[in-house]
Amino acid sequence: MIAFIPARGGSKGVPGKNIKELCGKPLIAYTIEAALKAEKIDRVIVTTDDEDIAKVAREYGAEVPFMRPDYLASDTSSAVDVYLHAAEFVMDETGEKLDKFMVCLPTVPCRDARHIDEAIEKFVDDRATTLISFTEAEVPPGWYHTVDEKGRVSNAGFGKAGSNIANRQTNATYYIPNGAIYILDYDLLKEKRTYYCDNTTTYVMSREDSVDIDYPIDFEIAELMMRKKLGNN
Repeated sequence: MIAFIPARGGSKGVPGKNIKELCGKPLIAYTIEAALKAEKIDRVIVTTDDEDIAKVAREYGAEVPFMRPDYLASDTSSAVDVYLHAAEFVMDETGEKLDKFMVCLPTVPCRDARHIDEAIEKFVDDRATTLISFTEAEVPPGWYHTVDEKGRVSNAGFGKAGSNIANRQTNATYYIPNGAIYILDYDLLKEKRTYYCDNTTTYVMSREDSVDIDYPIDFEIAELMMRKKLGNN
């Protein structure tokens, strides 16, 4: 299976995020190394618009056989189009249909080769169309609220009425996608523009392994988790 790693150059929350140093290595290096070490991954391809990211990606062993066009590198560009563009490049290159492929976001550095191989095994065992990695949500949907211009609060409309004041233990367990692993189906993505269908299966990961970096503080959390993982805590 081919693993695509999408890494756009622009990042408003953390400038240069994808190659910002984390425990002595660029952030994207952790995802590249995990995919390269996975026994069930045949190729690791980074899709980027940024020459600095491309240089780092090649240094850590990933392929960067094309530069992503500008129309797929803006804040409003569709991830679906980015993945289709990468898949179609490979199909044009090889002359073969790419039915299934993996996407690993570079902002989830604690995901490792074991997670990738286990996800593929589960995908095959479940005879699924797609797979998405999830982690347990920190709070139930009923706890989400909106605040108006006068500072007044209203339930955001998720979950059952009253669930926002229920004890955590009385709520069902909810899960959210963590960005670590997607196994996608080309035809479903092309025709329906979605990762989900009636035959989508899941691979559940711990919160510790699901740290997703969007803000500067996430680097500090990821560093703590990484040092713990490496036995340096």
